[in-house]
Amino acid sequence: MPDEDVRLQQISAWLDQCLPEACARLGWAPPVGGRLTPASSDASFRRYFRWESEGRSLILMDAPPPQEDCRPFVRMAQMLAGAGVHVPKILAADLDRGFLLLDDLGRQTYLEVIDPDNADALFEDALQALLAFQRLPLDGDLAHYDDALLRRELQLFPDWYLQHELSVSLDGERLAAWQRISALLIDSALAQPKVLVHRDFMPRNLMLSTPNPGVLDFQDAVYGPVTYDITCLFKDAFLSWPEARVRGWLEDYWQSARAAGIAVQAELDDFLRASDLMGVQRHLKVIGIFARICHRDGKPRYLGDVPRFFRYIEAVVARRPELAELGELIASLPNPEKRQ
Repeated sequence: MPDEDVRLQQISAWLDQCLPEACARLGWAPPVGGRLTPASSDASFRRYFRWESEGRSLILMDAPPPQEDCRPFVRMAQMLAGAGVHVPKILAADLDRGFLLLDDLGRQTYLEVIDPDNADALFEDALQALLAFQRLPLDGDLAHYDDALLRRELQLFPDWYLQHELSVSLDGERLAAWQRISALLIDSALAQPKVLVHRDFMPRNLMLSTPNPGVLDFQDAVYGPVTYDITCLFKDAFLSWPEARVRGWLEDYWQSARAAGIAVQAELDDFLRASDLMGVQRHLKVIGIFARICHRDGKPRYLGDVPRFFRYIEAVVARRPELAELGELIASLPNPEKRQ
């Protein structure tokens, strides 16, 4: 029997044990029957199932050790809920086996419902959630975006995309250029004011819910650059917006952050430059991650979104002369059809 079927049997048996108490906590009548169906999966080893009965539903997270650890999710859920962010309630947990029972924040992500007409309203709700957790003090037991972490993330691009996808190894002048590019991006990130950073604050991880939005996938949060999450929100892995509209949203955030007392750059131009460079760091990282997911984990579909990230990078390179070397490096790569 496949390991995943064993896991499903285990989590089903665990659900039978903890479901009555979880329903009682929610003020529901004792459960009668119910069915378990796949809810979603992601680029990690985590899987999600939805339990449904009599118009009610709950979510089960299956995070198999040793690949996954539920503890950061539990810790961050408590921290974010304390800031007034709408995150899943943890109704039962078996941390050693990697099982969580959560309330259901809804069936539609922002990614599924957002369009040019409703984007302003949805992003305004997301911005308020972002400001709520950015106001948290930096006194939790969380890692920080430091030189080492930023450098490890950037190195995913040459290690996985260049070497495994394009069969390119950097050496000589191209390696020296990459090192200078990395130093520029890292220095910019480290110079920014610090806040709590979700690290994947994007429409796929925001649920259309009441209150709106429901926030998911926050277990990797750290303390880091103030522009990280807001840039991630508007320069997403799965959909793109016109540059002029993105600039307007970024300016709205900058004004709101200042009014809310968030540590943010004092000048709009400095904020926009920091956002541009932060975005490039993330885009290079994600391209590397998508290549790793393909070549290490056997999930090639994510590579289909790599061209979107190259377009983001090229738009920034066009307006930031300090990134000219990055533009030259990208232009020198083989197989240009992979980036179009």
